[in-house]
Amino acid sequence: MSSLPAGARPEKGSALPRPGRASLGGMAIREMADFLRSRRDRIGPAAVGLPEGGRRRTPGLRRAEVAMLAGISPDYYMRLEQGRGTRPSPSVLDGLARALVLNEHERDHLYRLALELPSPPPANGARPADDRVEPNVLHLLDAIGSVPAYVINGRLDVLAWNRAAALLMCELAELPESERNILRYVFGDPRARSFYANWDEVARHGVAQLRTATGRDPGNPKTEALIRELSSDPTFRACWARQDVQGPATGMKAYCHPLVGRISLEYIGMLLPGVPEHQFITFTAADPASQVALEEVVAPLSQSAGK
Repeated sequence: MSSLPAGARPEKGSALPRPGRASLGGMAIREMADFLRSRRDRIGPAAVGLPEGGRRRTPGLRRAEVAMLAGISPDYYMRLEQGRGTRPSPSVLDGLARALVLNEHERDHLYRLALELPSPPPANGARPADDRVEPNVLHLLDAIGSVPAYVINGRLDVLAWNRAAALLMCELAELPESERNILRYVFGDPRARSFYANWDEVARHGVAQLRTATGRDPGNPKTEALIRELSSDPTFRACWARQDVQGPATGMKAYCHPLVGRISLEYIGMLLPGVPEHQFITFTAADPASQVALEEVVAPLSQSAGK
């Protein structure tokens, strides 16, 4: 057994993804403005200890309320949301993160949009190529055998996986190695909506990870090409317009596998050291019935090992 290295128009109210970065003094000001507005719309007064204050035209906070909570002038915050503000300082960004109750991933995304902070460099100062997986990681994929696992980059290209993952993601395995991308399968293959029992959640989570990748590696031509490709799908455009960001996570995914039917798997996503864009993701059964089903899915591994 060995690891397998892998090589429209917007609807009203939803912004078509803009891979290119419009900037003022090097700042992706328009992207940051969109992001700030989207976060403000989602935070109600009660969430930050403020009174409702009568009728509101939108469900979120008022600009003046965000400015007050962040400790900046209402005029400056208005200009930031309109894409006219000057580069905010780290202290201003900290204030905005607190005012908008940003989580860790959202705060990191805001900093990268405002200050264009690069991804942290590896300790040895050398960064592997975007699609290269280190030999020791490939060995680990082999070593865990019947545990499905794969390595993806920020735009969710499958860079490497073990045979157990290929058996689990059997429809994705049909794609050529160069086209093996989770989001391409989710939005481009009609079978994906049946394969993922929680397709909506998988789609939103994947798009949020892609949004994070654009902040970490702005202007990447492969990422921009993928965004253009996926933008023909209205659900992708709607997810993209949410401005959500997401990093590695743990959780559960439910699949309807063509061989065994429904199977629930817990997953863990871990960043690989030295390559912040690469995630190592493993899957294990969430319950006894799923364990039996998973063993049936990966049974060809033991059969081939016995030959």
